[in-house]
Amino acid sequence: MTGAGCTAHVAPAAAPAPAGPAQPPATEAVVITEAPPPEIPPEVEQAAPDAGADEVPPLELPPPPDASQLGSGPKRLDFHNGDPRVPVRLMEGATEVVFTPKSRARMRTAGALPRLVDVPAGSTWRVRVAKGTPAELQARVQLAEFPFADKVGIAEAEQAWRGKGLPVRVHVLGSVYGIAGKVVDNRRSLLLVDPPLSPAAAAERQAELLKTHGVRTLLFEEVQRPSSAVLELLDASGAVLVLSEDRLFVEPADEAAGVEVKRVEFGVGYDFHNFEDRNYRGQLNLVVDRHGKLAVVNLVGLEDLLRGLVPSEIFARAHPEALKAQAVTARGEVLAKVGQKHLADPYLLCSEQHCAVYKGKSGEAASTNAAVSATRGEALFNGEGKLVDSVYSAVCGGHTEHNDVVWGGPPNASLRGRPDLLDTRGPPPAGLSPAELDAWLAAELPAACRLSTFANLSRYRWEKRFTVEDVDRLTAHLGIGRVRALSVTDRGVSGRARMLTLSGERGATQVRGELNIRRLFNNLYSAAFTLREEHDAKGRLQAWVFRGAGWGHGVGMCQTGAIGRAEAGQDYRAILRHYFNGAEVSSLYGDGQAPGRAALP
Repeated sequence: MTGAGCTAHVAPAAAPAPAGPAQPPATEAVVITEAPPPEIPPEVEQAAPDAGADEVPPLELPPPPDASQLGSGPKRLDFHNGDPRVPVRLMEGATEVVFTPKSRARMRTAGALPRLVDVPAGSTWRVRVAKGTPAELQARVQLAEFPFADKVGIAEAEQAWRGKGLPVRVHVLGSVYGIAGKVVDNRRSLLLVDPPLSPAAAAERQAELLKTHGVRTLLFEEVQRPSSAVLELLDASGAVLVLSEDRLFVEPADEAAGVEVKRVEFGVGYDFHNFEDRNYRGQLNLVVDRHGKLAVVNLVGLEDLLRGLVPSEIFARAHPEALKAQAVTARGEVLAKVGQKHLADPYLLCSEQHCAVYKGKSGEAASTNAAVSATRGEALFNGEGKLVDSVYSAVCGGHTEHNDVVWGGPPNASLRGRPDLLDTRGPPPAGLSPAELDAWLAAELPAACRLSTFANLSRYRWEKRFTVEDVDRLTAHLGIGRVRALSVTDRGVSGRARMLTLSGERGATQVRGELNIRRLFNNLYSAAFTLREEHDAKGRLQAWVFRGAGWGHGVGMCQTGAIGRAEAGQDYRAILRHYFNGAEVSSLYGDGQAPGRAALP
């Protein structure tokens, strides 16, 4: 999903990866040599230091990520032959990983005496952890987050918390650089509590701040001492061939052929949690994770990443123009996320719902590959030439929402909520809009996500019933006793709740935030709902019925609506222009051109 918060994706099931051929004894064709020192690719230019002040230096390409520093240093993209490459975690927490290169490959060890191991196509190898030591982490409590440009907001928050006697500091997260005359700027300002603490002590500080100030916070993790381990490379017979310190690199001669990784774990924490063999383009990095165990990281070009990601986000059988729209938004969202997540981990993104579902070559489809190729290097930019955080959700229910309603912070001009109706001859009739939500929910609207051939009517409109016992159980932690009344006391332009007031026998409280409200009631499909009380024959309250619209946060592109718009004749540029309030599609590195140095527009 995506974007911040909870995003529901249109995700079809994937077929299992094909089984590999029978494996010959691997050691028959192994050549071990000393590795030369690594070279800096000529296409990579070194960037200026991070800009955290008001003065922004000239923009240029970021340097490649130093694999030894991922998890402790700045998180940046690497550029290879003009394309950004992204380190994506496939799985972690393993003690052993089995893989099979589909082409001849070279494995490179790390340490005082690096080695190169040449192996044949189809050979099977194991990497095993020995002497693993977990990382030592420290954490600060994160009080607030602001867009980098919101200097007033962060300054006011800093002053307010200092006035409460709390030592705080501002930390700038993310980076800014230019590619082909366009600005990629995903910097954010975080307000952190000093000093850093152990993770356990920081969690106690969170509880204290909730009790004394009524504020819910996050933890900002940093690596104090990196994890370490010795990795053993074993051949098909089980013999240990070489040892490597902390990481081992697998570099196929044909990156498009891929590397098959056995028993990739996926769906962790969900009811579809399982394992399957998957094939991945690009390179593999076997690295030590924060727990001193083994993580499998795919260093993959952004376009190849999208080939394995887009089919997990939208139906591969959807209209080609909708698939192109999805490819462009997914590309922009990956760029916007780099350096924002997994700051204490040896990768930039994960392949699960937390970042974006990525199944590698095993998850690809011809139709979505064509959409990725047709939009190569394209992303959305606003009128100032800056990258748009192109978020999306599954079903908007007929109206999208303002970003600030869902996630707080200042309004983003590219992320404005608007009706998503295919009949554009005018607004809905008077008395029929999200402001009159009961009538809106009951109306037969020409919504793009209702008229799409992929419409999910059980998500477009839905009902959930909670008995008084259900509500008391779900809200027990709020400390207000048995709940007597529920009411939405603040809504966004789409009718989505941004504040819910609960009155109980021991007092009243408010739950703020679209995602918090949805989570409180067992992950409601969306926050666009009305409430109706049910009473028995004697007038006693029995239940509350939530009647709602949509599936997901509703900001940005409605995926099912994009399909409906494509089926109605709109091309992907028109679709994206609608959902992102006039933002335009522009190329970062299309037509094979290499990125170049750029200054701020």
